[in-house]
Amino acid sequence: GVAELQAEYAPPARGRERGLMGRTELPANRGMLFRFDDFRRHCLWMKDTPLPLSAAFLDEAGRVVDLIDLEPLSKAIRCSREPARYALEVNRGWFAEQGIGVGARVQGIPGQ
Repeated sequence: GVAELQAEYAPPARGRERGLMGRTELPANRGMLFRFDDFRRHCLWMKDTPLPLSAAFLDEAGRVVDLIDLEPLSKAIRCSREPARYALEVNRGWFAEQGIGVGARVQGIPGQ
């Protein structure tokens, strides 16, 4: 199936560091896409982010290689199981609600 999502693109470095920090809401079917400089296992954390989120780690082709849930304001570091080029953060449960799992492909990634 197809699920549509509008994602903000976090500019490299500074935008990736800030992400969704400080935001108290994220509209339905919205998210944030992060592009990593190198293709390897990457990690996320939720310091200063009060929203419950889910994140998909994507390979260079936009294929989901891992899905994780992230706890609000947590300093726990959560890493991808496989190498990733991107991370896509959405409201917690969005991927499950859309039937999106590991192996699904994301289209419309900038520069892809």
